[in-house]
Amino acid sequence: MENRLNYGGEVAASFLAVLVDGRALASCKEEACGAPRFFVDMYQSILAMVLATEEINQNPSLLPNVTLGFRIFDSCYSESLAAQGTMWLLSGVGDTIPNYSCQHPLKMAAIIGDLRSSSSVQVARMLGLSRIPQLSYGSGLALLSDKHQFPSFMRTNPSAERMPYVMAQLVIQFGWTWVGILASDSDYGIQGSQTLREELAKHGVCVAFSVTLGEKISERKMASTLEVIKKSTVTGIVLYLYYAEASELMDTLAAQGVEGKVWIVSHSLQGTVLFFKENLQRLLNGSLGITIHKQESQAFRNFLYKPQPLSNTADIYRTAFWEHVFECRWVANRSHQNITEKRNKIENRICTGLEVLESLPSSIYNVENFRYSYYAYAAVYVLVHALDNMLSCNFKIGKCLKPEDFQPWQLLTYVKKVHFLDPAGQEVFFDDNGDPPVRFDIENWQVPTRGIGSSVNVGLYDERLPSHQILTLNRSNIQWGADYSQVPRSLCSESCSPGYRKALRQGQPVCCFDCVQCKEGEISTQTDAVYCVKCPDNQWSNLERNECIRKPVEFLSFDEPLGAGLAAIAVLFSLLTAAVLIIFLKHRDTPIVRANNRALSYMLLSSLMLCFLCSLTFIGRPVKTSCLLRQMFFGVTFSFCVGCILAKTLVVVIAFKATKPDSKFRGWLGLKVPAVIVLLCFLIQVIICITWLRLSPPFLEMNMRSSIGKIILECNENSQAAFYSMLGFLGLLACLSFLVAFQARKLPDSFNETKLITFSMMVFLSVWTSFIPAYLSTKGKFMVSVEIFAILTSSAGLLLCIFFPKCYIIIRKPEMNTRKHLQGKQ
Repeated sequence: MENRLNYGGEVAASFLAVLVDGRALASCKEEACGAPRFFVDMYQSILAMVLATEEINQNPSLLPNVTLGFRIFDSCYSESLAAQGTMWLLSGVGDTIPNYSCQHPLKMAAIIGDLRSSSSVQVARMLGLSRIPQLSYGSGLALLSDKHQFPSFMRTNPSAERMPYVMAQLVIQFGWTWVGILASDSDYGIQGSQTLREELAKHGVCVAFSVTLGEKISERKMASTLEVIKKSTVTGIVLYLYYAEASELMDTLAAQGVEGKVWIVSHSLQGTVLFFKENLQRLLNGSLGITIHKQESQAFRNFLYKPQPLSNTADIYRTAFWEHVFECRWVANRSHQNITEKRNKIENRICTGLEVLESLPSSIYNVENFRYSYYAYAAVYVLVHALDNMLSCNFKIGKCLKPEDFQPWQLLTYVKKVHFLDPAGQEVFFDDNGDPPVRFDIENWQVPTRGIGSSVNVGLYDERLPSHQILTLNRSNIQWGADYSQVPRSLCSESCSPGYRKALRQGQPVCCFDCVQCKEGEISTQTDAVYCVKCPDNQWSNLERNECIRKPVEFLSFDEPLGAGLAAIAVLFSLLTAAVLIIFLKHRDTPIVRANNRALSYMLLSSLMLCFLCSLTFIGRPVKTSCLLRQMFFGVTFSFCVGCILAKTLVVVIAFKATKPDSKFRGWLGLKVPAVIVLLCFLIQVIICITWLRLSPPFLEMNMRSSIGKIILECNENSQAAFYSMLGFLGLLACLSFLVAFQARKLPDSFNETKLITFSMMVFLSVWTSFIPAYLSTKGKFMVSVEIFAILTSSAGLLLCIFFPKCYIIIRKPEMNTRKHLQGKQ
């Protein structure tokens, strides 16, 4: 078998046709590739195909009795040359295509290539017309997965369609929300950057800027791009570029001393010569790159070190490769055994052929970088397994075919169905779009203190794994460069801590915001909360606004100064009332006590004592029973008290009227009339209270609306009409007492108690008239305090106004406590 590499020049991307008749012929028409450039990694892809072909032809279990051959056409990174090579391979012996009729009859099975997506698109459109299988080992453009446009295209490398998702996942894992994008002005860069922006937007990441660059950047475009990068506050920048587009820009950034940026590099740029430039080491230190998965192969590593420059005359690239990696030149018509001359200057150094490939650094000849070369290697095995299945009728698709009978379109069906383990131990198969499983390596460019950096694998993206394991990242192995000791931050605005919410800045992206503390009663428990959550009714926000805590329950307690003070006053006045009652009982036979109806005085003092004590039912934690009874207790005792005063006043008037001769009021003297009056007042109020309890009883309520941040434990009166009816009846009794006492104020001195009653009723009415607006304007425990204050004040007014002057006379002026004095005869 003869394997002729039949076109010289720039080795950028290999374009392969696989033959099954064992013949490989040289091109009859050569075209120049332009300026000579040599790409070692592309040359390694050719060697991978050579290795695969040799292994297959030596393997008796694959294509027995069939020898595999190949022809290689160098597309020179040119779409037009790729299309030209396709026509050259398809032309045959006839004159169907002008200037492409020089070939011998060949049996071509399929075409492997191209590396570049733009070239593969051109080739795939032509091959798709005849359904000739095409296997690319480097074209990642997502468009090529469209089987309607490219029915015969497949690839062994992963589609770049998932590349933006991997980049977005990296950005998200680092917590970045503010990034920049520099994209290639090609289908690859435009489509990829657009998908990346959409994916970032789904996760709340904003793009500060997105700039597209071509291979030739104008001075104006360069200046504007540099200005955008330098002025932007972003730390993380995604590079969706090819080497030709990135080289000049990165050189300029390094020359201008731009620092503090972390670059995330797509697979089109990662591992290129850009990373081995000495002037870019500081700029690229700590950058992260996404590359197609690297496959280890000791056999390929040995194969790369095996050949010598003149050992394989069929390899026309070998001498060019040798000159490139060893920076020497071959002298015409001299064998390497006779070369002994060496010169100091590199451009004049002569190649001896004795140079050792193992001595080359990885930056020049990287035998560990088994990436595109592996997929070229795998592409050959895919075609061989498809041929083997077709010739051995494994799938029984149609009739069994012989090597000389099949057509390429028949092989396409078998190529789609391949599923095997290659010699490297990797499972090879295609999905419905002709794409293999997606696997990417995450690499970190780490630069030592001095010298050129190296790429360190820090993660893997493998869509064959469960969803939670698709992206694995070893953060401890990542070095971020000299500017950062930990994961750098790339934010437009610092994150809002719990207790705050984001308030967007007008006219700016959603990632630019201010942090506003939640209002009282609202909290946020997450970082960067969009809104605050209202606490439940029985809870309130803490000072930090990050937790709902139970609202303090508020009521007038005996433990607080206000409650304790009011309780003390109530007890003190009740004791004082008891003391007055004792005084009256002790001096019950004295004129001043007897003159004012002793029985009514005793009842009035007793009811006043209960009035003071009823205020204690308003203090302390309210319960259901206290809510039901306290207003009733207050209303009934005060009605009894005011009824006694009314009875005392009427007794005075009746007594005065009864002194006249033949007065009909004489029959009203005695205890019957006062008792009836007091009992009537008492019973009416009892009826009002029972009706209240029966129809709309008070109840215990946890009021969460009246006071912010508190629960007011209070007794809800339930019926305001009933409450004010009770107070209204008390007011009516007080008014009657006042009017009667006022009318009797000019009676003789022996009946001067009406003056005291008149003044006491004025105090009573003033207190309860002021009580209503004060009661309605306060809330919570202060509302209760107002009612207690009114009870104590009005009760104290009655006690002091009616009984203090009498006690003064009994204790301090006993000489005035005589019948003659009371009758005004002294």
